[in-house]
Amino acid sequence: MKHPLANVHPEAQIADSAIIEPFATIQKDVVIGEGCWIGPNAVIWDGARLGKNVRVFPGASISSVPQDLKFAGEITETIIGDNSQIREYVTISRGTVDKYKTAVGANCLVMAYAHIGHDCIVGNNCILGNTVQLAGHVTIDDYAIFGGACAVQQFSKIGAHAYIGGGSLVRKDVPPFIKAAREPLAYAGINTVGLRRRGFTSEKINELQEIYRYVFLKSLNNSRALDLVERELPSSTEREYIVSFIRSSERGIIKGFSAATTTDEE
Repeated sequence: MKHPLANVHPEAQIADSAIIEPFATIQKDVVIGEGCWIGPNAVIWDGARLGKNVRVFPGASISSVPQDLKFAGEITETIIGDNSQIREYVTISRGTVDKYKTAVGANCLVMAYAHIGHDCIVGNNCILGNTVQLAGHVTIDDYAIFGGACAVQQFSKIGAHAYIGGGSLVRKDVPPFIKAAREPLAYAGINTVGLRRRGFTSEKINELQEIYRYVFLKSLNNSRALDLVERELPSSTEREYIVSFIRSSERGIIKGFSAATTTDEE
């Protein structure tokens, strides 16, 4: 299923059912799984590891050399999970000695002109809108969604089920289950619509709202807020995840903005 006008290295490992369109370039140290589609003029560089049914649209560049002056040519990888879509002109850099890989999980949608820097780890079922820019070493947990034109500073962490409004500048960590918007980026409520879509009950959403009331709306510092959350609110998987995320944050988390009105739109 390789078009005769595609430039494919003979040692690249390509599944029989994969389709390689004309003028695509596939380098030597590449693995492309069953059912993948590589569009015209896409470039798959050394170190790329594509799972099953990955779609790479025209002009995308996967596993290019990191934009890091410390990079010394070490052998690293870029991993793309099953069923993910990499749209037009997306650029994804491979890892460095930090993690030796850049990874995008399964069932992700990375829209046109987005950039994922070296050593980023993107979870499953994430959506990066058009022109989202991730600097190196960013970690994003499952089901996070970014509106278009967001820019994320290096080493930032984004929690699961978070939603970040379009055009946001992300300089601090964004805890899970919330919406973040405005400038500077601030808490804008629970991601209610997204959570309902993924099967969270009203009771569970209310529980999350109560936790974040302590964190963002009671004028407490983070340590005091988390101590009270653990003392006064019932234990749950979500509570422990939130507490662990905030306590382990090295950059610090975004601030609350209690005077703002919030919406439930995702």
